[in-house]
Amino acid sequence: MRHRVSGRKLGRNASHRKAMFRNMAASLIKTVRIDEDDPQRPKVAGRIVTTVPKAKELRPFVEKLVTLARSAAAHESAAAEFESDAEKGTDEWKTWRSSDKWQQWSQQIAPAVALRRRAFSMLRDKDAVSILFDELAERFADRPGGYTRIVKLPNVRLGDAGAQALIEFVGERDRVKSAKRAAPVVEDEPTPVAETSEPAESEASAEKTEE
Repeated sequence: MRHRVSGRKLGRNASHRKAMFRNMAASLIKTVRIDEDDPQRPKVAGRIVTTVPKAKELRPFVEKLVTLARSAAAHESAAAEFESDAEKGTDEWKTWRSSDKWQQWSQQIAPAVALRRRAFSMLRDKDAVSILFDELAERFADRPGGYTRIVKLPNVRLGDAGAQALIEFVGERDRVKSAKRAAPVVEDEPTPVAETSEPAESEASAEKTEE
């Protein structure tokens, strides 16, 4: 019995599962930034298709990464107050480097650097980490959780008939329930007015007068 044992083994050992989720998370994050000139670009940004069990296990892995990026964004915005715009190596930059502002900037930016290193240790992909901290952190800045969604697909996987699902980031082309189609209103047709036979009545009255 697997009492109090969380997670699916997915027919793999621990190292294989870790490598698989790392690659899947990097693939999902890298689809956010689409190169229009790439012939193998994804059809929809921020979405991959996989099996239902894998998608359910990948979701918390990705959402923890987004939470790291959101936490780093707060430290980076606080450090921007003490940052210098001077080019590295110039006299102005050297003056800032030896001032108290650099000490304050270093203290503020240190937690953000540590979070980036932690995310890199989970992804091992520089491009994915860049997209995660530069784009997704800003995109989900005001969202406290629930950064991804899983949508089951009707078509099964060829070969083993595995149930498929897509996992995607929320916020772009959000799924909105369409309004129910109302039945068309049938208007009552106006009842035809019976034609009056005024000429016949006039002829009958004329015959009576003649008699």
